[in-house]
Amino acid sequence: MIALIRYTFATVLHTQRYLAPLLLFTGLMGVLTVNGSGPLPPAYASSAGALFVCSTWLTIALMSLDAPPQRAIVVITAGGRSLTVLLAAIGTALLSCLALMVFGLFFPLWMGDYVVTTTDLLLGLEAQLTCALVGIAIGVLCSRLVFKRQGYALVAALALVMGALFAKGMPPVNRLFTLMATTPDAAKLLAPTSVMLAISAVVLAVFTAATQFVAGRRE
Repeated sequence: MIALIRYTFATVLHTQRYLAPLLLFTGLMGVLTVNGSGPLPPAYASSAGALFVCSTWLTIALMSLDAPPQRAIVVITAGGRSLTVLLAAIGTALLSCLALMVFGLFFPLWMGDYVVTTTDLLLGLEAQLTCALVGIAIGVLCSRLVFKRQGYALVAALALVMGALFAKGMPPVNRLFTLMATTPDAAKLLAPTSVMLAISAVVLAVFTAATQFVAGRRE
């Protein structure tokens, strides 16, 4: 698994496919959180939303690094365990998002005027991790393993992202943003945010299983 993650990291660094989602993330952070003030939950909702979009795009890019013949070679090298290769790609996406989460936590504090507490930081971490997991889940499901044509994958990803963002009351993403926009007290948000985080983990597990099922049928 570690070797596969190192291989995926090296490949994405060489191809520089991380640049577009990374620039999108930094651009959204600059637009949404610069010169902010007041309670931190709305600012962290903005950074979580930026990471949600970025993680979806980044995961799709990671899942599309290898053409089908090259992926088959990687699977054979991994002992024929295609699920291990898939989990390595997901692990790479998650590690990349963890690095971006550090930026998402501290950039609003640097560029804004906030009074920060440990509870605020924990809330921001939970919110960003929730959105990262859902974004990775969408990216996995809308990858080349499921959709052979890139156009169909793009349409499916956009539909799922828009649904997660704007379907009123839909957990975990829209519900999370609604809570953070209407409740300024971070302490009151920790429990419901933890529930949204658990739901996002379930979503990732379900989407990963569905992707592996489709990929396994094709292989």
